Amino acid sequence: MVTNVDVLTYAGNLANLDGVVEEHGERYEFFKADIANPDQMDALMTEHQFYAVINFAAESHVDRSINSPENFIHTNVIGTSVLLNAARRHGVQRFVQISTDEVYGSLGAKGKFTEQSPLDPSSPYSASKAGADLLALACFKTFGQEVIVTRCSNNYGPYQFPEKLIPLMIIKALRDEALPVYGNGLNVRDWIHVKDHCAGIVAALFEGKPGSVYNFGGNSEMVNLDVVKMILKKLAKPESLISFVEDRLGHDRRYAIDFSFAQRELKWKPRKNFGEGLEETIRWYIDNQGWWQPLLERTGRY
Repeated sequence: MVTNVDVLTYAGNLANLDGVVEEHGERYEFFKADIANPDQMDALMTEHQFYAVINFAAESHVDRSINSPENFIHTNVIGTSVLLNAARRHGVQRFVQISTDEVYGSLGAKGKFTEQSPLDPSSPYSASKAGADLLALACFKTFGQEVIVTRCSNNYGPYQFPEKLIPLMIIKALRDEALPVYGNGLNVRDWIHVKDHCAGIVAALFEGKPGSVYNFGGNSEMVNLDVVKMILKKLAKPESLISFVEDRLGHDRRYAIDFSFAQRELKWKPRKNFGEGLEETIRWYIDNQGWWQPLLERTGRY
């Protein structure tokens, strides 16, 4: 049985789960709660005998972390601590902490992040995730808790909240609105399709070694400006829609993931080609305007 816990902040959307109950019946349940609330987490884990906790929960938007870091500390640090403690008290065997390559900071023109790369976060968001990772790994060392940490590159795919780069650019292009690009647009990111990321998490859950960190990348390094141009080209929209805006504070220049450890230990590698995955993602946002238009209207966020 899978229990989905979500406090449903602005980015939470129950419409993402349409059809899940019908397909899986009693094997799935939804529980609205705050992972940083010890009483709620204790009640949930008292009611169930979970094999594992997989902590996807996070405030994850860098700009919002700069403007309001308190929310990120609450969910990403305190929430992770509460979950770790509750899982340990209730005999949960495994704990998978979902993290990000942003905890490593910024790369130069060469090289890739490995699991041994030092943590060097640049934003309140990445600092909060680094703190959560260290708490999780400390629980392995101190208590012998079966903790595994996964760190991935930039995700893309269907159902992604429109504040993220790829859905934001797709939607703005569909509306013939200006596409805001930070600085000169030459920051580099590695892109991993959400299905490849999820496959890695499943492999880490069942095959990962406790106390280990596993990096998951898409082997798809792209300059941000080139990603935006690809989206415009696929939508037959002019590049004149691109609008360069003031760069973000502490903007990391380049991320790149070495996932060879996960490939060796978990027999995992990304399957989705970025060009193919981007085209599928664009088609999904075109075909599912009934999903994202009400979301924009409800949240007022974009």
